[in-house]
Amino acid sequence: MSSELVRYEARDAVALLTLDDGKANAVSPAVIAALNAALDRAAREEAGAVVLAGRPGRFSAGFDLSVMTAGQDALFSLVKGGAELALRMFEFPRPVVIACTGHALAAGAVFLCSADVRLGAAGAFKIGLNEVAIQLPLPTFALELARARLTPRWLTRSVTQAHIFDPAAAVEAGFLDATTDAATVVDDAVAHAARLAALPDPAFRLTKQRERGALIAQIRATLDADIRTLTAPVPA
Repeated sequence: MSSELVRYEARDAVALLTLDDGKANAVSPAVIAALNAALDRAAREEAGAVVLAGRPGRFSAGFDLSVMTAGQDALFSLVKGGAELALRMFEFPRPVVIACTGHALAAGAVFLCSADVRLGAAGAFKIGLNEVAIQLPLPTFALELARARLTPRWLTRSVTQAHIFDPAAAVEAGFLDATTDAATVVDDAVAHAARLAALPDPAFRLTKQRERGALIAQIRATLDADIRTLTAPVPA
């Protein structure tokens, strides 16, 4: 695991994973590898729950545009890796809580749709799926995860119209479950995760599989073909 990108901290039963690239927390191949390694460790150490946090002011700006524009093979590999990571969080056998420490755009917002609980820092932050605004059709896996988690009346505005929300409105839309003070959002997420860690296995794991298994299978069946149709985004 790349310690420069993801810091792993055991807080009793909770594994706290903090993503910090010193910039916008763009989702790159290195970030995907580091987060997967951290989840491997959480599973290996039998953490009762996982918290994924960003750096102050930034949860994630989405996929790394320098990779997205480096050719079709690079784009495919990056988006496939990000999709598999989102699905891994969506089906992770223990509760996954996100501390949304700031802006969460594109793939960052998709990750919000993959977690069990999402606490957001209050403030002047931007949250949403901006793919259409940068001339990138929203991949099916992202659309289906959004459909599963967003408030139905906000779905079209969120995915097709690329509307960007502040944290309070993101709660109404379904990207977040609640907001809290930016100074305490990580600790609040860890406290919430500690309560969820008490949910017993296999009851939690099997129920989560039954809730989400059919959708995950549907997404995986079409994932490669869907991503192969993508073209590089054009920044707005």
